[in-house]
Amino acid sequence: MTQYILALDQGTTSSRAILFDHHGRICASAAQEFPQHYPQPGWVEHDPNEIWNSQLTVARKVLHELHVDSAHVRAIGIANQRETTVVWDRKSGEPIAPAIVWQDRRTADYCAQLRADGKAKLVADVTGLELDAYFSATKLKWLLDHVPGARERARHGALAFGTIDSWLVYKLTGRHVTDVSNAARTMLFNIHLMRWDQDMLDLFDIPEEMLPQVVSSSEEVGSTRDGLFGGAIPVAGIAGDQQAATFGQACHQPGMVKNTYGTGCFMLMHAGRHPVVSHNRLLSTVGWRVDGRTDYLLEGSVFMGGATVQWLRDGLGIIQHSSEVEALAASVPDSGGVYMVPAFVGLGAPHWDPYARGTIVGLTRGSHKGHIARAALEAIAFQSAELLAAMQKDAAIPLTELRADGGAARNDLLMQFQADLLGVPVVRPQVTETTALGAAYLAGLAVGFWDTQEEITAQWQCERRFLPQMGADQRATLLAQWARAVERSRSWETPA
Repeated sequence: MTQYILALDQGTTSSRAILFDHHGRICASAAQEFPQHYPQPGWVEHDPNEIWNSQLTVARKVLHELHVDSAHVRAIGIANQRETTVVWDRKSGEPIAPAIVWQDRRTADYCAQLRADGKAKLVADVTGLELDAYFSATKLKWLLDHVPGARERARHGALAFGTIDSWLVYKLTGRHVTDVSNAARTMLFNIHLMRWDQDMLDLFDIPEEMLPQVVSSSEEVGSTRDGLFGGAIPVAGIAGDQQAATFGQACHQPGMVKNTYGTGCFMLMHAGRHPVVSHNRLLSTVGWRVDGRTDYLLEGSVFMGGATVQWLRDGLGIIQHSSEVEALAASVPDSGGVYMVPAFVGLGAPHWDPYARGTIVGLTRGSHKGHIARAALEAIAFQSAELLAAMQKDAAIPLTELRADGGAARNDLLMQFQADLLGVPVVRPQVTETTALGAAYLAGLAVGFWDTQEEITAQWQCERRFLPQMGADQRATLLAQWARAVERSRSWETPA
């Protein structure tokens, strides 16, 4: 009987389920978008039940597609959008408010006040993170402060907090857990001692009673409830989406780097068995914990990657489908001097400017939608190039190649421009759904579906290498112009 690992890849705009076989091949896949809610400028919310229902729907769909039942599935692995914050009632299991999404900026002013009070170094020393509204702690504090009675209920243990992995595991199994990679993104977790940190809980006034139990990224944490899949399936792998993608890209050795081109762009370098302190405003974070061993990563985060293309579709209406952007961008030989800085929700690393806003500069009467589409794609690559420059300063390890994945990694024009900007090959793997693959690998290792990480590494295969073709002078000119464009987007909003 053929057996599979079911990966649940819960992303910012869609939920995906993929069945992988023992060779790491995709055997069935299904995805479903769910609504995005923008109640105020800078606010982004999800309905946790819409996330759960969409994830359950696609999981059942892939099982039906292959005509398999729960007996064919050895384990479930979960990869999830990180930092998005859910609070639910332990008795009813219902959320007490919409989930606050990682992109949400409503707590930017509060973070600015904490920085002014000198708290940024404490946060960075303990958690490895920037003091920013991106992370879960200030979102959770906001919910406790603004939902009537929430803080008191939390202190009495009536409420549960979790990132999306916790919410899905709870709905699947009834357990309240999170793995180390997701815990490390809350701004409440000590990445050196590998436990919830009392100083952080005190700083953000978070009751410890509402926190999930922290588990490894690869271990059985429970089995699915009756009625979900016809039989119990172990949930055995959990990782934040970018850590999962790094694992799925087989970046298991120090110095290896991958970039995921999803809603945002996330570049991660394997840093070894100890955290690397960043001096260039990158994040030091937990990668995964497997067999009692913790691996650390150095990370740079871009908030608007593929979401920039979605804006061209939904905001400007210059394309009907995201897949059309490459042809439109290729209709012109270059951007015609147009630069787009997609700081719609502020700028992430290495700038960390929540008050930046999106700009398009360099427009002339000759500019048209082809130039704007090209500038949008190039902006994704420019932002990623900034991350790599900062990363190489921190790690002092010369890059030999960049492994690329995510939906936009299928865009050849973008991948070639990225290689040109970096001056090193960009390598696209056979399986670009590496987030789901990483979750599957972590789950499979826990149940013996795969025996070792070396076995997993041997399965990784290159589909295409994009070699740099741009001269150094042209590269330097483009990067200098990009820097000028970024400066024009900085500090556009005035702090409240």
